[in-house]
Amino acid sequence: MSRYDFVREEAILDELTSQGRVTVNDLATRFGVSPVTVRKDLDLLEQRSLLRRVRGGAVATAPRDEGAFESRLRSDAAAKRAIAAAAASLVRDGDVIALDSSTTTHYLATELISRTGLVVVTNGIHLAGLLMERTDATVILPGGVLRRASRSVVGAFSDVLEGRGRLKVGFFGASSVSRSLGLLELSSEEGEAKKVLARSCDSVVGLFTAAKATGFGLHPFAGPERISALYTDEAVGPEFAETWRGSGVDVHIVPVPSRTPTPSNEAVPA
Repeated sequence: MSRYDFVREEAILDELTSQGRVTVNDLATRFGVSPVTVRKDLDLLEQRSLLRRVRGGAVATAPRDEGAFESRLRSDAAAKRAIAAAAASLVRDGDVIALDSSTTTHYLATELISRTGLVVVTNGIHLAGLLMERTDATVILPGGVLRRASRSVVGAFSDVLEGRGRLKVGFFGASSVSRSLGLLELSSEEGEAKKVLARSCDSVVGLFTAAKATGFGLHPFAGPERISALYTDEAVGPEFAETWRGSGVDVHIVPVPSRTPTPSNEAVPA
């Protein structure tokens, strides 16, 4: 799948979320591609249980717990893509990094497809598959228990990382961001898995949409003293950046472009 195919699929799912139904002809016109290409997109999405094909188009499927990750992936997708694109500048060919199972780091993985020689430690199932199929990265997936809602591996996998060297930088999503507690998660299992990853990283970078700046979390996994940089979108309040920058954390406020992909007559953009 090309990167433009991925963006087009995300736009189809966004449309289904808001409208409940899409048609082949409307999508073909919107994206500047053939109806055959749209039908292929819809068929592939149906195979992943993300929609149901009907005559002339598709309709949304009923939400399930197993679909929680896919639903979160589409939520604030434009902001997450922009944040991921900005944070990707921190990664160079050959780096050894950690990526957690959050949806924003999943978008970051799509930005790293052109990098070569990466070593990536992750507990994200979807993310690991994406990197395995589309890059030459060495992907390390710690053992543990599969958590369906987040498409992640959780559990006590500290032995996999202990004594095996340091990771240059770790990228983490969060349920909330606290000046006193750092990055937090709602799930204790997710929080513990992220804590293990963060402990092995020389640098910790938080990636989150503006809503998380005032969100709620129970389980801290990276204290404020461990955070090197935060990337969020322009909807965050100015006081947020001022507070963190005052303590030496590099805060990046990322503008969010339109989420609609530019028609390309089926050509992949450079």
